[in-house]
Amino acid sequence: MGAALLSDLATQIVVPVCAVIGIAFSLVQWVLVSRVKLTTERQPPGGSGNSNKNGYNDYLIEEEEGINDHSVVTKCAEIQNAISEGATSFLFTEYQYVGVFMIAFAALIFLFLGSVEGFSTKSRACTYDKQKTCKPALATAIFSTVSFLLGAITSVLSGFLGMKIATYANARTTLEARKGVGKAFIVAFRSGAVMGFLLAANGLLVLYIAINLFNLYYGDDWEGLFEAITGYGLGGSSMALFGRVGGGIYTKAADVGADLVGKVERNIPEDDPRNPAVIADNVGDNVGDIAGMGSDLFGSYAESSCAALVVASISSFGVNHEFTAMLYPLLVSSVGILVCLITTLFATDFFEIKAVKEIEPALKKQLIISTALMTVGIAIVTWIGVPSSFTIFNFGAQKDVKNWQLFLCVAVGLWAGLIIGFVTEYYTSNAYSPVQDVADSCRTGAATNVIFGLALGYKSVIIPIFAIAVSIFVSFSFAAMYGIAVAALGMLSTIATGLAIDAYGPISDNAGGIAEMAGMSHRIRERTDALDAAGNTTAAIGKGFAIGSAALVSLALFGAFVSRAAISTVDVLTPKVFIGLIVGAMLPYWFSAMTMKSVGSAALKMVEEVRRQFNTIPGLMEGHAKPDYATCVKISTDASIKEMIPPGALVMLTPLIVGTLFGVETLAGVLAGALVSGVQIAISASNTGGAWDNAKKYIEAGASEHARTLGPKGSDPHKAAVIGDTVGDPLKDTSGPSLNILIKLMAVESLVFAPFFATHGGLLFKIF
Repeated sequence: MGAALLSDLATQIVVPVCAVIGIAFSLVQWVLVSRVKLTTERQPPGGSGNSNKNGYNDYLIEEEEGINDHSVVTKCAEIQNAISEGATSFLFTEYQYVGVFMIAFAALIFLFLGSVEGFSTKSRACTYDKQKTCKPALATAIFSTVSFLLGAITSVLSGFLGMKIATYANARTTLEARKGVGKAFIVAFRSGAVMGFLLAANGLLVLYIAINLFNLYYGDDWEGLFEAITGYGLGGSSMALFGRVGGGIYTKAADVGADLVGKVERNIPEDDPRNPAVIADNVGDNVGDIAGMGSDLFGSYAESSCAALVVASISSFGVNHEFTAMLYPLLVSSVGILVCLITTLFATDFFEIKAVKEIEPALKKQLIISTALMTVGIAIVTWIGVPSSFTIFNFGAQKDVKNWQLFLCVAVGLWAGLIIGFVTEYYTSNAYSPVQDVADSCRTGAATNVIFGLALGYKSVIIPIFAIAVSIFVSFSFAAMYGIAVAALGMLSTIATGLAIDAYGPISDNAGGIAEMAGMSHRIRERTDALDAAGNTTAAIGKGFAIGSAALVSLALFGAFVSRAAISTVDVLTPKVFIGLIVGAMLPYWFSAMTMKSVGSAALKMVEEVRRQFNTIPGLMEGHAKPDYATCVKISTDASIKEMIPPGALVMLTPLIVGTLFGVETLAGVLAGALVSGVQIAISASNTGGAWDNAKKYIEAGASEHARTLGPKGSDPHKAAVIGDTVGDPLKDTSGPSLNILIKLMAVESLVFAPFFATHGGLLFKIF
């Protein structure tokens, strides 16, 4: 079958070097962003304040009106500090609760997996080859627990660092908007790149180090080694679930409260400093859309890598101990970091944005360039990192695969991601007819706006599902479940660029809020609004990537679970499987109901508090008194911490209860049902919410003749659009994005606990 052209030693060098390059590049981007100063000190003549193309000139650039007011900088710094402190405080509170869960669940992993063979320390027959001996089940329990904790900590760290970077960059983006939209774009995008590269590089580096450290104990037992590594994906996704749900409830409670009272009832602008909920709203953008999304995509990356590694460990790569071929998923991610690095330079250094209309095309080019370059990168890595012919484990048999077939598996996932991204953009950008039709429906009120928006969301599911279906068919035909796992990895291979354009959105949104609160000119707000509108679309594209990759990752994990649990076939005509299938299909609805109601309950309290302040604080509406921001921040914090526990418990406990009481076949049905219905609801919810949001912004911007007939702000069509946006907020930022974690998390949890379920599961059927 031959060997890989790339030596094992070269692989040992390439993977960590690429990770370190990613971390170094993110630090360089951070240094460039930090050159924009939040101080009013003047530099001495001849200083270097003007020297850098994208740096900050301490002599404030005069606005169009001729204002040169240093108090604006001070005000921006104060608002930024308030947002940063609120976000940090919330995340620390959230992580205290999550930390307790993390320790408790780690203990559960150890107890369940250790009990498979009665905590025996004796070697056992390997699962897939009874002629060989593998390390004891107790070792799997210990190392799975350790990798779970590693994944959880890395996920938490990814979210926290992303949030800190975003809150560091928002006011700087606002200040740069005074020089032009291009300068502001570069600061926002560079800040997003800091998060993207840090997350991608850290995830890769920690996984690489964990594999090498675990290998010191496992030696030739690669089956046991990579089975234990799956805990890494479980840790990443379990933290992402709480981050997504908790952050989503926080941000949408504040957003809904601020919009309903401020914009609809009091007819004041968005992010008006008189509105008591504005600080909580801006904090929410960071804890939900930045920290939550960071943890989410890290979880997808970790799980797709783990799924590929588990399947490969029982294929010819693992049997023949081909280290380079075994680490093929990590090599793909390594090249992805280098490709994204080059791609980022196209946005920040090679070309400069000079007009508002160039923002969205610049972000779309990032997707196209990274996909095209990554296709070449995958071809090179597959050629040098994988033997020309090898076998892949396929439900009890070994399937012969050529390296060019493996390349096509990764490439089809990569391009399917691009298709999903562009379809999402078409349905959520106000540059195209679907969103413009939704905006036009506001003429007749909020009801028709809601009807049009729901129809758009349902329709937007069609092409992404076909793209996922084609990628599943092609990748499974060529390389069985390993093909699906690497297709998911292909979709996530440009994760650094994806996260950069995704984090760019909330940073721009915050920048607009700060401009409004700091009392900056209308022209500055127009620029930040343009950045934000493009950011809404890119956020929707990011969610599309996350959902598409979640579908492929879940299917790959499902295949690994079925193999590990020794299920020969999953027969839907069997009552055991069918009841699992129908219950699994119901779970995303149950989960969505819980998260939507949580947002509604928290928003209700927020609305009441905002109304109370407007009614009882003298001079608040006139701008003579300062609102009580802290109370609104506390309402969002308390509500999100309290409300994130039941949905989290539903997802985490379902596989444990079903696997233990009903067995692996019923659990297989539950996983399949949740995957099929969860993907549809997630895409629909995210796109519906994104369309409503941009329909509102389309009316507010008034950039076309059609848009001007619907406006201005405060008109009846605008109020109808605000109501649609308010309904869509929990769909696109809480329920929709959280569903992709639900389907991934249940699948990876089932895989980690598969040895226990296979040995002791199905208690009810054993009793009766």
